[in-house]
Amino acid sequence: MSGGNGETDTLERLRERVRQHLEVIYAEVPGVEADAALVASLLDTMRLGAEVQAPEPYVNHWSERDALLITYGDSLLGVGEKPLHTLKRFLDAHANDVLSGVHILPFYPWTSDDGFAVLDYSSVNEALGNWQDIRAIAGDYDLMADLVINHCSSRSAWFENFLRDEEPGRDYFFTASPEVDLSTVVRPRTSPLLRPVETVRGTRHVWCTFSHDQVDLDFRNPEVLRQFVAILRLYLDQGVRIIRLDAIAFLWKIPGTSCLNLPQTHEVVRLLRTLVEHARPDALLITETNIPNRENLSYFGNANEAHCVYNFSLPPLLINTLLTGDCTYLRQWLMSMPPAQNGTTYFNFIASHDGIGLRPAEGLLSDEELAALIGTLQRFGGRVSWRALEGGEQRPYEVNIALYDALQGTVSGSDSLGLQRFVCAHAIMFALEGIPGVYIHSLLGTRNDYQRLEHSGHNRAINRHQWQWPALEAELADPDSPHHQVLVQLQALLRIRGRQPAFHPNATQFTLQLGSAMLGFWRQSQDRRQSIFCVSNVSNQACELNLRDLNLIDTDSWRDLITGEQFAGVDHTLTLQPYQSVWLSNR
Repeated sequence: MSGGNGETDTLERLRERVRQHLEVIYAEVPGVEADAALVASLLDTMRLGAEVQAPEPYVNHWSERDALLITYGDSLLGVGEKPLHTLKRFLDAHANDVLSGVHILPFYPWTSDDGFAVLDYSSVNEALGNWQDIRAIAGDYDLMADLVINHCSSRSAWFENFLRDEEPGRDYFFTASPEVDLSTVVRPRTSPLLRPVETVRGTRHVWCTFSHDQVDLDFRNPEVLRQFVAILRLYLDQGVRIIRLDAIAFLWKIPGTSCLNLPQTHEVVRLLRTLVEHARPDALLITETNIPNRENLSYFGNANEAHCVYNFSLPPLLINTLLTGDCTYLRQWLMSMPPAQNGTTYFNFIASHDGIGLRPAEGLLSDEELAALIGTLQRFGGRVSWRALEGGEQRPYEVNIALYDALQGTVSGSDSLGLQRFVCAHAIMFALEGIPGVYIHSLLGTRNDYQRLEHSGHNRAINRHQWQWPALEAELADPDSPHHQVLVQLQALLRIRGRQPAFHPNATQFTLQLGSAMLGFWRQSQDRRQSIFCVSNVSNQACELNLRDLNLIDTDSWRDLITGEQFAGVDHTLTLQPYQSVWLSNR
């Protein structure tokens, strides 16, 4: 204990860390001081007092048993019940022993962008359920929730107050003059960046990175930061364990720069990490940064920013591999990826509610290869979304398509091997270093929803189908249904994965050189007792795999975890059928 005030040394150290974060964030903001009052305000808002405990650094709060489902709150619609009830029923019936957690995409009241234009951060959309339903899911599964931190709805109470010059909200939004040169600003949309609005103070031009219904918040105002710390505290109180920082890369704006990944943005993430890990030591921050690979990795910081970063380069590279039958670019990328430090890991996924991002493939695939990938996915029903470049040019930003349809063939056309190719993609993803995330429409083998696309007019709707619960249950009960076959095969792989120490998210990974048609990598458990050699035939032709090429230890007994086949010694040549994967383990 320190002094006579009964405060712990831990609290004093925490105050100093928060003050240092604030000094960096507000160093160039006139009139804002990183003083004791601001520090105390943030700590009080997060309810961090004398009883606060110091978190243990560099601890991995995850294991090989961890895998998350990604879903909207209303992806499943039951009869006479709220969608969050239906989602809980699905999890309990089909995911209880294979998935440790669930990412429920924004479940708050919203006005557009399927939830990402938030009206009210403090309540649950009544059409989905209520906080009791959220707590029920969080009681049985690790719950990831979105902190939509860059912007909110233009119909929110905050923005209405901004227009009226009232609190809370009067200085919450970023504005800029249309006379200022903003040509260097990087953003993922083609709409005008500034939106003129009439306020009681006259015409203001509000900054809209994504759409004119999504108005960007101004974190130069410390009260905006305090509001989001309060929201974070609320989510933790409701059982949320994993906080996804949505669109975080765009948070801080300085006209004349790219307004992307600015130092102040990184420092805000560090501050939130400090506050969250003292409030709940096993809580995790994950950054959603759909940007080129090197920039994405920067959000690990020095193991002091995000606990997890999305592996955004994996979807385009893995899909390209399976469409071309050539793993060269995927293998090169895997070889270049640094192992995550203790206390951090990758979040791997192939599909999500958004499209297949193309920016994370920049510098990894050539323009010609990206064009070929886009063209193939368009032939399989995909739609291209665009982003604006300096000078008014446009560039493809993502391809919107259901993953099952994206893998229905190769660059040569459709074929009958779509299911095998689809399962192969997941066998690769499940085995890689990191925590896997499975989009609900991948787990169910959902196809392109052209009706929803046409009805909404938004490209992303093609991969945001809503299943009626009775129809889905009928499909899943039918052994001949592709939806049943996909679910059963992915469940089987996840069950195997969850029992292997060598599949711990931080277990050693080493990329193998097996030619262009076979992707291979070696995983070793942290106690070095288990090795798994993961090899996938990524082509539509059978391939021969000589076990000696893997440098297996001859005295160990090896078994394919997927088929159960055992091998005494290493004098064996396996014939891998098109898109077949093997997980060869010595334990």
